[in-house]
Amino acid sequence: MPSFDVVSELDLQEVRNAVDQANREVSTRFDFKGTDSSVELGGSELTLDTTTEDRLAALVQVLEEKFVKRQVSLKVLDYGKIEQASRNRVRQKVSLRQGISSDAAKEINRRIKDLGLKGVSSQTQGEQVRVTGKKRDDLQKVISELKAASMALPLQFTNFRD
Repeated sequence: MPSFDVVSELDLQEVRNAVDQANREVSTRFDFKGTDSSVELGGSELTLDTTTEDRLAALVQVLEEKFVKRQVSLKVLDYGKIEQASRNRVRQKVSLRQGISSDAAKEINRRIKDLGLKGVSSQTQGEQVRVTGKKRDDLQKVISELKAASMALPLQFTNFRD
């Protein structure tokens, strides 16, 4: 019976490369001279640090440009609130979303069920959703519908078996 998995994974190497490129650009840009702005990657969280909120907005823009260039979805970024740091600086934590939460898995399962395809079923397995069906064409229709749906997280389709 054909099946595939719906997952939401993050390539941490690409994230690391994007952060390095953003730091490199910030260190050479004229509008960031003397601000000592930085983007730091720690585990599954980014820390943006700069002097003013305007600089922080520019830093976010640089970071997002690098993510897009490295083909990492911006949906993985979950911005925290802007905090005042010491020495008149501002800081913002950005967590990196990875995996499918139970609420998102329920949403995916509901969308698959709403398609009304005969013989297609889905079940949640940890941080992924396994979709099985009798026909390969039905599974491909599920993939195309999930790609077209505007979900709050990036989805990848792996482990397609006939």
